[in-house]
Parts: sequence; C-alpha cells; structure tokens
Amino acid sequence: MLVIGEKINATRSSIKEIIQNRDAAALLQLAEKQAAAGAGYIDVNVGTGVGTLEDEMDSMQWAVRTIQDSLDTPLCIDSADPKVLETGLKARDGRPSMINSTKAEQKGLDEVVPLAQKYEALLVGLTMDESGIPKTADDRLRAADKIVAACEAHRVPLKNVYFDTLVMPISTDVKQGLVTLETLTQIKRKYPEAKTVLGLSNISYGLPQRSRINAAFMQMAIYAGLDGAIIDPLDTELMAAITSGEVLVGKDRHCRKYMRAFRHRT
Repeated sequence: MLVIGEKINATRSSIKEIIQNRDAAALLQLAEKQAAAGAGYIDVNVGTGVGTLEDEMDSMQWAVRTIQDSLDTPLCIDSADPKVLETGLKARDGRPSMINSTKAEQKGLDEVVPLAQKYEALLVGLTMDESGIPKTADDRLRAADKIVAACEAHRVPLKNVYFDTLVMPISTDVKQGLVTLETLTQIKRKYPEAKTVLGLSNISYGLPQRSRINAAFMQMAIYAGLDGAIIDPLDTELMAAITSGEVLVGKDRHCRKYMRAFRHRT
C-alpha cells in the first residue's frame, strides 16, 4: 500500500500559517513525522486561498525546496492549477513525484496529463468530470475511460496512473461506501495495469469515532483492490488497519511486514 501523507494542506489553519510565515522548521518537522510514520509520498498543497496565482506558485516552490533539501521522501504536488503543479514539478529537479490531480474534463486533461509525461510523474486521476462526482460506479468508470484515453494520447503509461474512485460521506448517503468500492472493483477489472487511490477519511465525516469507520473501510477497500491512500500516517489505528488488511488478502508474503510492524508496538 502506498501511503500518501495528507497533513501538509494549507486549507488547514495551522498549515496556512506555516506557509504564510515561511516557517521552514515547522514545515520540515511535519514532513519528517509523516515519513517516519510510513508515508511513501508526502502531499504538498499550499493553496491558502489568499493572494495571487503567483503567490501560490512561489509558496509551492518554497515548500518543495524546503522539504527536499532535508528529506528524500518523494512528494505529491497538489493543486487545482496546472501552473502551480508545474512549478512544484520543476522544483523537484527530476526527483520522483506524483501529480494530484486531474479529472475527466477536457481542460484538465489537456494541461495536466502532459505534465505527467514531461516530468515522468505518477498521476492521480479523479473519476469525475465537469459535472461533478457521478452518483454511480458505472458513471465514475466512464470518467476513468476519458482519463485513460488522454493518457494514451500523451504517452503516459497506465502503470503510472492512480485512479481516485472518490469517497463521499456515508453520513449523507449510507450507500456511498458501496459505490466507491464497486468503482474500485470495476477499474481493477477493466484496467489491471492502473493503480487505485482514495482520500479515505472523508467516508466518516460527520460521525463519531471516525478512526474506527476509516479503519473498517480501509480493509474493505484493500480487498476491493486499493493500491494507495491519501491519509494521516500518524493515525496509528488506520496504519494498523493497512498492515492487517494486506496480510489478510495475501499481499504480505510470510506475514513479515505484519510481524515486523507489531513487534515494535508491543
């Protein structure tokens, strides 16, 4: 399971303050904690909602360089604007990177998918289009089809694509978890080369004991074929769910990762 640490996101007030104040020590500390907890990539989103596009581009360049000057963990460059994405990718200087993200709408496909080819980066593809998040698994699969076509046109190999089958809160529609899982299953069946990823914690929004729901859903998603998750790697219950889920579906040969992980916790 590829764990992508989600905590450096400037929509959070504490991160917004770090970005605006250019607090390099605090930014690096948060990146290092996530890496130490098991994050294979660290998501970097510097969109504070304040200032100009140029300000966001400057912030992305600063954040990427600050982290990578001291940490080798790959970064996931996260923005809704292709110019900000490219700024982060350029700052990586050829180091392993992931793009978060594109959806199945033409402008994004035309501007973001070529960046994945140019910088040889992994690509998160959201199974939605300009109309929003589809309500059914079939419609989300059709969005994935459009992303696949764009990747083929721009010579981005499907093995580098992580389809985000999208998670909606079950507090507003109790069937949303099933839709996400069914979409996962369909994508793994139709595009076995491609990977899948989820920003999983949204499933429990508005409910108590969120970690328990997140952990249960994580294991269901692993069974359905989940390859990666954008989560808080400091959530020990969720990380434990990944370790135990993978051993149960046969992804942990001889149970070595499981034994190694929990030997250290006893």
